[in-house]
Amino acid sequence: MSKFDHFDLDGHGLRLFLAVLEEGSVSGAAARLGLTQSAVSHALTRLRAILRDPLFVKSGRGIVATAHAQALAEPARKLMAGLKDISQAAAFDAGATPLSLTIAANDLQRDLVLPGLLAALQRSFASVRLRIIPSDQPTPDMLREERCDLVISPFPPEGVDILQKRLFGAEYVCFYDSGARAPPRDAAQYFAADHVTVVYTSRVGLSFDRAMEAAGHARRFVVGLPNFAGVPAFLRGTTRLATLPSGLSASVMRGFASTPLPVSVEGARFAMYMAWHRRDALDPAHQLVRELLTKEAAKVGRGRGRNDSNRSGTE
Repeated sequence: MSKFDHFDLDGHGLRLFLAVLEEGSVSGAAARLGLTQSAVSHALTRLRAILRDPLFVKSGRGIVATAHAQALAEPARKLMAGLKDISQAAAFDAGATPLSLTIAANDLQRDLVLPGLLAALQRSFASVRLRIIPSDQPTPDMLREERCDLVISPFPPEGVDILQKRLFGAEYVCFYDSGARAPPRDAAQYFAADHVTVVYTSRVGLSFDRAMEAAGHARRFVVGLPNFAGVPAFLRGTTRLATLPSGLSASVMRGFASTPLPVSVEGARFAMYMAWHRRDALDPAHQLVRELLTKEAAKVGRGRGRNDSNRSGTE
């Protein structure tokens, strides 16, 4: 008989169990939690004894959850939320609180707002551990399953349990290498050029590209990349064009010239949102993070119109 019983199950064990379940590997869970693989393996052995189930079994080079483990996922998340509610009853002191935060963001949002946010968080919290994961085309499950605490995206996930807030507005411009070509003077030159763009791993293109396609405007794409960081290598020294958010001029597109679009399409402007799960709405640490993110985003959006309005049906 196991020497453990259900009273030995605690929040740390639940968090570890969910991390292994959602990451699909011991190494992934270890990286997410800031632990060694050995520590995660030992904790899993203890959990298996408490829950009287293997929980995860080998499958090829990876592991898969047992049926019992899959059934435990939702009750575990509810218990974690309950523990968080209990802890919120204590007085909140950010200066004495360590923060571990995971944000889903692609490289545009990452470069525009997250360096400033990290600096603000470090001034406010006792210690900060920030993890950034790609959002691609974000889904509600990223927040529901606690794979991240916040999503920053122009395509925020939607659901009755998901809250959203508009952070700032932005616009697309045409980037080019001024040492290799002149800017396109008109729509004819713009459409005659070869183009470079971004297509996320979910095969969802940029909002501008989708709007152009919907309007019947065809361009000749010679390469599609999974992120903005890869664009410069395919633009430098060529006559190609890349139509990207203007904010990238201060980061990955630094050194390239840009010009307003010579074609009019509704998708040339877009908004950036943050999204979070309703369970975190009243968490004081989460509230402070959202407040600091809103302030940092206001710096990015200053001069681009209002950035403090909420999307309908949100916080």
